[in-house]
Amino acid sequence: MAGPGDPPPRGLPGGGDDEYRSTVFDESFVRAARLQEFSARERLADCEHPVRPLPPRPLHGVPWRGLVLAVLIVLAFGAVVYAGVSGPRQPVEQPGPRVMSSTVVPLSPDGGNGVPGGRPSRLFERSPAAEFYTGAAGVTLPPVRSTAHFADSQVLAALAVAKEYVVESSLNPEVLSGETARPVRILIDPDQHAQFDRSIERPAADGHHAATGWLVRFDPERTEFAGEGVRVRGTMEVREADADALEIVTDHVFVYAVRPAARASGDRADGEAASLFTVRRELRLRFDREDLRDHHLTVERSEVRAGPMSCAARAHDALRPLTAGQTAGADHPAGTDPYVRGGGDSPVCGTLDPSSLPRP
Repeated sequence: MAGPGDPPPRGLPGGGDDEYRSTVFDESFVRAARLQEFSARERLADCEHPVRPLPPRPLHGVPWRGLVLAVLIVLAFGAVVYAGVSGPRQPVEQPGPRVMSSTVVPLSPDGGNGVPGGRPSRLFERSPAAEFYTGAAGVTLPPVRSTAHFADSQVLAALAVAKEYVVESSLNPEVLSGETARPVRILIDPDQHAQFDRSIERPAADGHHAATGWLVRFDPERTEFAGEGVRVRGTMEVREADADALEIVTDHVFVYAVRPAARASGDRADGEAASLFTVRRELRLRFDREDLRDHHLTVERSEVRAGPMSCAARAHDALRPLTAGQTAGADHPAGTDPYVRGGGDSPVCGTLDPSSLPRP
């Protein structure tokens, strides 16, 4: 018996091989089952035809209305921002530099007595300056305490600059003689340099450009120092001007021993005595945070009273003391019109308290 994999037996009953072939391998069956093998050229030719891309599929489920609304909102917001940035801006007004105001008052001796003279040491002993310190030792600092907006280190820094300013502008021999003003200038805020320079180069009794409002300066053609140092006593007070600035008020009395300057020949008359000259300076100094950082200060107000002097003396450019034996004579304050602002060359004059002079 033939198995399933055995070829069909030849010579089946009822027919021969031809009949078997005609039955199993019929021509139509063979033609239908024939495989066609393409040549290499035909395969290459078939690849030359581009593949047609699929048509895009429409998006489904996208919230078109919400998307369009969001785009419109973004465009509107961008337009508002652009208009705000590129539109015309109002100019911001910057505050100008602070202007120092000053008052310089000559103090004339009362009565017809001459100015007391003598040796500087004896004059000091017999005057209120006997208890004063000599030189920078008399410019003492108050206790250092922090404020609401400034640490104690910042307060100390402001006090140190204030003391340096007082010392340089009142005790430096080169400044006192008019040789230089640079040690004072370098301590002043640069915003005030123009006013300071104008005051030193072209002093005026206008309340803003007196050289003696910024510093103590004598006329070297008329006055020189007699030695024994400068006697000093005074106070310094610190307070906040505002949250961004400290204010220091100084009030010092300086007593100088002076005498007439030597004659052009260099000779001096025998027995020419010294005399005392007193200057009281009250300053209001301001320190913002930039000043503290840069070791600067701003001078807001200066009040100076100095004597003995003649009321007619021009005190805005240099101080001109009356020396030993000189009197004010008939000198008296000129008539002052209270309705006139500013000044001319005739400063307001005061009277020197006799108790400020050395005792005979």
